[in-house]
Amino acid sequence: MSVIISVEKLTKKFKNLIAVNQISFEVNEGEIFGFLGPNGAGKTTTINMICTLLSPTSGKAVLNGHDVTKERNQVRQCIGLVFQDPSLDVWLTAKENLEFHAMIYNIKSKTAKKRIDQILEIVELKDRKNDLVLSFSGGMKRRLEIARGLIHYPKVLFLDEPTLGLDPQTRNRVWEYIRNLQERENTTIFLTTHYMDEAENCDRISIIDMGKIIAIDTPENLKKKVMGDIITVETTNNKNLSKEIENKYGKSVFLYDNKIQFEVDDSERFIPQFIRESKEDILSISARKPTLDDVFLSLTGRKIRDESANSMGRMRTHIKMRRGHR
Repeated sequence: MSVIISVEKLTKKFKNLIAVNQISFEVNEGEIFGFLGPNGAGKTTTINMICTLLSPTSGKAVLNGHDVTKERNQVRQCIGLVFQDPSLDVWLTAKENLEFHAMIYNIKSKTAKKRIDQILEIVELKDRKNDLVLSFSGGMKRRLEIARGLIHYPKVLFLDEPTLGLDPQTRNRVWEYIRNLQERENTTIFLTTHYMDEAENCDRISIIDMGKIIAIDTPENLKKKVMGDIITVETTNNKNLSKEIENKYGKSVFLYDNKIQFEVDDSERFIPQFIRESKEDILSISARKPTLDDVFLSLTGRKIRDESANSMGRMRTHIKMRRGHR
């Protein structure tokens, strides 16, 4: 497979903050490549540098053969970008939003008309093309933004948290359109997400944390890094049981939501023995196969959803502090 994006030691600093720290990776043409990490990990900053919206502090990024710092216009002609925050004009119709975008890319009106009809059909909005975007649901707006990002037939479509804030059913529908686009147009999809189930749709995933890439592989291969089964135990004394598990069975223990979690090779054989031998009262115990959340936990010692929640908490605190100074 040919490489369409090549990133080498890419770095972005904001005063004393290193948002992206010497990351390197490649994206193959026609694949769905995911950036998985909590809020504040450096996902959006990386996309903004590759899309020429931010200048790197150091390092290099090449997209479709064009250097992102030296050939910005050529790069912009090759990409479509769906921002994390809504950017449609709600007082225009769906068709008018796409016509305006086509005009920016100097697409001839006859060609634009044909493409608009085709793309609106792909995202199932053709029958609403003359309706104001103001009347659209959140899922419809997201699909229209994806359609807008495709109007000039980009080589790479960047999706920054494409289903953020959508309900599960709408998220699944948006993903149906994304997979359809990849198969039908051979479009390379580069997306950021902190949803574990969403990352499962990617051909390959890059896990990023605190500005650094800590793993890149297929979802299945990443989950294989977590050996065996995941045991979750609820007990009356987590501290004592954690020490017991570490000392007696040699297992690394993670504590979250007032429960103990650790890995074993064979849960069916381990659990009966564990219950018989445990010195603490066990309230509940369960076993399951590893998820990408477990991969993140094993690599960082933290749950990605906890990190995302903490980031939102810090943001709310910052907003309150700013309001307090007014």
